[in-house]
Parts: sequence; C-alpha cells; structure tokens
Amino acid sequence: MMNDKTVAAISTPNAPGGIGIIRISGERALEVAGRIFRPVSGARLTESPGYRAYFGSAEYGGEKIDEAVCLVFRAPNSYTGEDVAEINVHGGLYITKQVLRAALEAGASPAGPGEFTKRAFLNGKRDLASAESVMSLISAGGKQAAAAALNTMDGRLSRQIAKCRDEITGVCASLSAWVDYPDEEIEEISTAQIKETFEKVKKELEEIIHRYDSGKAITQGIDTVIVGKPNVGKSAVMNMLSGYDRSIVTDIAGTTRDVVEERVMLGDIILNIADTAGMHDTENPVETIGVGLAQKRLERATLVLAVFDSSSSLTDEDRAVARKCRDKITVALLNKSDLPCRADREEIEREFKNVIEVSALTGEGFDTLRDTVADLLSTRDFDPGSACLTGERQRICCMDAVGYLAEGIAAVESGVTLDAVNVCADCAVNSLLELTGERATETVVNEIFSRFCVGK
Repeated sequence: MMNDKTVAAISTPNAPGGIGIIRISGERALEVAGRIFRPVSGARLTESPGYRAYFGSAEYGGEKIDEAVCLVFRAPNSYTGEDVAEINVHGGLYITKQVLRAALEAGASPAGPGEFTKRAFLNGKRDLASAESVMSLISAGGKQAAAAALNTMDGRLSRQIAKCRDEITGVCASLSAWVDYPDEEIEEISTAQIKETFEKVKKELEEIIHRYDSGKAITQGIDTVIVGKPNVGKSAVMNMLSGYDRSIVTDIAGTTRDVVEERVMLGDIILNIADTAGMHDTENPVETIGVGLAQKRLERATLVLAVFDSSSSLTDEDRAVARKCRDKITVALLNKSDLPCRADREEIEREFKNVIEVSALTGEGFDTLRDTVADLLSTRDFDPGSACLTGERQRICCMDAVGYLAEGIAAVESGVTLDAVNVCADCAVNSLLELTGERATETVVNEIFSRFCVGK
C-alpha cells in the first residue's frame, strides 16, 4: 500500500480545451476537495457514498474560480484503489492551474509522474504489465496499437504469463516434494514430463516474443531514415508521408542541413522518421555536419528509404548512397515518377530488392510503399487480440525465462540431478513474476512510472 499522503495533479493536457480535470487521490482526498469545491446542493463531500457527480463551484482564497463538477469515488473501487475526487472545470490553462494550486494549499501534495497509476499497481488494482500498457494506450498511433494496448491493460498478457508460470510451478512443486521428502512415497516426476512441459512453455513464450518483434512497428514505431544525395526530393517524400509541409522544399541543393524528425503513420505502421541532409562530398562546414548526422542516423535506423531522382541519370553520389544502404532493410524510391524517367532502373534493382516509383508531388506510389513496408516488417499477421508485450522490459523478462527453460531442457537431456533442473525452473518463474510485477524491485517500479506523464 501507498503511504497516507494525498496527492493532486492536472490530468488533462497542458493546453486549452473544453474541459480540465484536477485529480486528487488519497486518504484525505475528499477532505481536500471539500475545501475548494462548493456543491450547490450543500452536500458534504466527506459524507458522500461515492460514485456521485456534484455540480457547484471551484474556489480559491474564498473567491469563485469557475463553475465545476466534482466526481467522487470511494476506495477500493476507484482507479487508484483510494478515495478519489476529480474536479472538472472549463479547460483554460489559468483555471486548471488555479484549481490545482488551491488543492495543494488545501493539504494535497503534488503528484509525481505516473503516481496515480503507480498507486493503482501498489494497491492491487492492476499488475505491472497492465499498468505499463496505460502509457501504450495513451501513445497509440492507430487502431491496432490501441487494441493491443487495451487487451494488455485488460489482463490478456498477464493471464497468458500466469498460465505459463503455473505450468512451470507445477514442475517445481513436484521436484521440491520429491527432493525434500525422499523417505515419503512421493511419485517421482519423469524427466520426459519435465522436458515436455519446459518445451511447451518455452514455445508459448517464444511466440509472445515473436508477436512483440513483428508488432513493434505498430505498437511503438520503427526508427526510419530518408537518405539520398542533395535535391532528389527527400524533403518532399517526408512531407508526403507526414501529410503536411514538415520539411522545407526548394530547388536549391542542400536546403536540408539538419535532421528533421516526425512521427507518421504509414497504414497501421508507425514510422519514427528522420529527413536528413543530402549525402555528398562538400567543403561547406555546415553541410559537412549535416552529412555526418545523416550518416549516423543511417547506421542506427531499422528502416531506410533511399531516394533517387528518376528524372535524372544516376551519379556517383547516388551509387555511394546505395553502397551505404547495404545490409539495411531498405526501400529504394524512384522519386519524380510524374516526369520522364532517365534513371537506370536496372542498376538500382541490382542494388535493392525493393524498388518503387513514387511521386512526392502527386502521391503516386504511396499505397505500394505502404504495402511493401508492411511485408518487410512482417506486420500483416499481427493480431492485436493476442497476448502482446508492450515494452523492452517485458521482452527481456520473457527472454530470460526462455533462456532458463532452455538450460533446464539441456540439464534434463544431459542427465544432471533434478535439484539442478529445479533451479532453472525457479529462475524461469522468477523472471515471469518480475514481468507481472509480483517480484519486481522498487527500483524497477520507480523507473517504469518515472516515464509516465504527471496526472496519469
């Protein structure tokens, strides 16, 4: 359980809007809310049975700030598992900040990042995997990403992990009983049974890991870079993908000198995309810095969009770009397909398996690019309804469990003592318990929620 500190924060975006919500949670939440909110009915919030909405006014220093509605939730049936009051006002920045200031002066403390969800976890309202999916749901960029996060938040992943954990625990229990009580007539579990169970669970966990890897482009996004020599239309491609003029486009070579970043949707896939400076030899010190940044982005990108001007013959600079893209997942874009083609497509196809004609001006080729990237990243078969991991921490826990199970299988096959096999099984169980938060350290928990926004 959390300590008895009552916390408050603004739970709506830090921008003007139709509504602003100030959330207060803790043992004294209704007392604090009652000091700054006056129901027109004269009701006392501290006496509310909960699950009620009260109309009235929010006040600060004895003066009315705004008309407001206060929602009251009673422990344990609230988001945090504590008493909660949510004061809803008109969504002006000044108004919401004044109400928050009033709540703090009335006895609440400022909530930290993710503190409301952290309290929900510590109070047993949701496990760690479910809590992590809250931020995935907030940041979801498409329907499939939102569905995957919602399913995880509803416990689908946790139930699948619990099923795997219970099967391993069954083996542990049998082994422990046989090892600890050798004089009792306890039937020894066969090595064949142990191996069969370990292999079955290992396969299930590997499938979950595979879904995470194939669905990462949908749930989290893929680091993508647009490269090419100057003036081939990289910035125009960036604008085509983002749907607006994100990058400056001119006929002057070298217009883009810095890295321009954007998060765009390509069908159901999220591209964390960077438009870079044209890659070429230059004596201009500013352009040299830009080319260096482009090279670094290319090296660490998962997906590369290599742009070539189809209306011009290929140059040595184009060929240099092609060489730099080797050993990367790359789609070659022959831009300016609305103009007569003068580029040697056969030469491009010798360097790249995937070559698409596009026109950043008309949008031609966009659908083909979308389908090609989906095939390259294996996202077509992604099922958001299946148990899905939502982050690297969870993937590492699954990978660790798979590793321990592999060690256990190898131990069984080599004929080592069963107590050694039991150690492998225990370690696998501990990894899965860490995933769901049942054995996560305080440091891990604090690190997870530090990434949340304040107010959630």
